[in-house]
Amino acid sequence: MLPSSDPSSSLAREASLLPGWAYWLALLLLCSAYLQGGIDKVLDFSGAIAEMQHFGLSPAAPMAVAVIVLEIGASLMILTGKGRWLGALALAAFTLAATFLANRFWSAPPDARTMLANSFFEHLGLVGGFIAVAWYDLRMRAARSQS
Repeated sequence: MLPSSDPSSSLAREASLLPGWAYWLALLLLCSAYLQGGIDKVLDFSGAIAEMQHFGLSPAAPMAVAVIVLEIGASLMILTGKGRWLGALALAAFTLAATFLANRFWSAPPDARTMLANSFFEHLGLVGGFIAVAWYDLRMRAARSQS
């Protein structure tokens, strides 16, 4: 869609294309891996610590707590709309950093490269999705403040 001179009217048109429940469902799907990951880490905190140690993050226990708070907290920000843009950017930054940490396909053994490369680029897609959510939320806020 080409930008228009009146951002509030084009945003209203864009927003009307997707019912509110469908937008929220899309956000839930986008956040689902982070909610599931955070809940799993809470239920198996020793496993969360082991994961931090596996990736060389220390101190492992505080890092695990930080990841849990980020994954669940930012997801809830997105789903409730309270600071949605900030939660989306936080998960975008987290996902980008984690992707470069966990999916280094370029230095993996040949038999693991394809799967790691697929995961790397899938995670970049998530980063793009979170950036789009943040951009859309900020535009909607700006349009509401102009009206």
